[in-house]
Amino acid sequence: MVGDNKTCSSDFTLIGLFTHGATSGFLFSIICAVFFMAMIVNGVMIFLIHIDPYLHTPMYFLLSHLSFIDMMYISTIVPKMLVNYLVGKGTISFVACTAQHFLYMGFVGAEFFLLGLMAYDRYVAICNPLRYPVLMSHRVCWMILASSWFGGALDSFLLTPITMSLPFCSSRKINHFFCEAPTMLRLACGDKAAYEMVMYVCCVMMLLIPFSVIIASYARILITVHQMKSAEGKKKAFATCSSHIMVVTLFYGAALYTYMVPQSYHTPIKDKVFSAFYTILTPLLNPLIYSLRNTDVTGAFKRVLARCQ
Repeated sequence: MVGDNKTCSSDFTLIGLFTHGATSGFLFSIICAVFFMAMIVNGVMIFLIHIDPYLHTPMYFLLSHLSFIDMMYISTIVPKMLVNYLVGKGTISFVACTAQHFLYMGFVGAEFFLLGLMAYDRYVAICNPLRYPVLMSHRVCWMILASSWFGGALDSFLLTPITMSLPFCSSRKINHFFCEAPTMLRLACGDKAAYEMVMYVCCVMMLLIPFSVIIASYARILITVHQMKSAEGKKKAFATCSSHIMVVTLFYGAALYTYMVPQSYHTPIKDKVFSAFYTILTPLLNPLIYSLRNTDVTGAFKRVLARCQ
């Protein structure tokens, strides 16, 4: 019993993305730049939405919280990875690994639900534009936001105890750059069938609910757009949805591989690539997609610059 407690309390070692080879310094610089750019761009997005009255709409209210979630979950992963590279070792305590897993699952789970519920906003805007102020009232927006955070918290409280209560009695080297659930499962020893089944069911439910909202919303949107007689109306409708579709595709695509594809198809290299895509690159791409493809955001940025001159 004492030996088990000692094993559970000992440190893990994160292998990380950096191999300390010839290209490790270049890769470190890129990830460092992506992290700071993601923080700045998301911060600017939140600032613009807060300060510009033209952006005080339900869509941008939800978008500002999407940017906040992106800032939070990239901050739970990348700083530790960069510090590990600078100090030359990748140790992480059991408590720190548990905390990182808990926060990461909460923020990513909240983003899953928020992106799913943002599809409802696009559905109302296109299919029921006259009722948009009622169906997307301030109260409804806060309900969407509260539901997203509740879903993320439920994700954390369900999966973190399941993952971190596994018997880690073999090698404690994590062949990853953070404490992600599938990688921690591979590190555990003993009979993991029950743990894998519970985790798979939890992930299916967490992904299925928001994904079903997205599919249902866009099915209704496609039917409505198909019935439109105006070519200009169809173009405007697609422009309204295109940014959200791109963000959902990027985020859900990588996450579906990580949590839905059977473990037999996973390799450490693939896991690192897909995880880096949706945990490091996506927080940078999300605000860029919404801002570069959106005249409202670019217009707000120009108005703020004009005030400063």
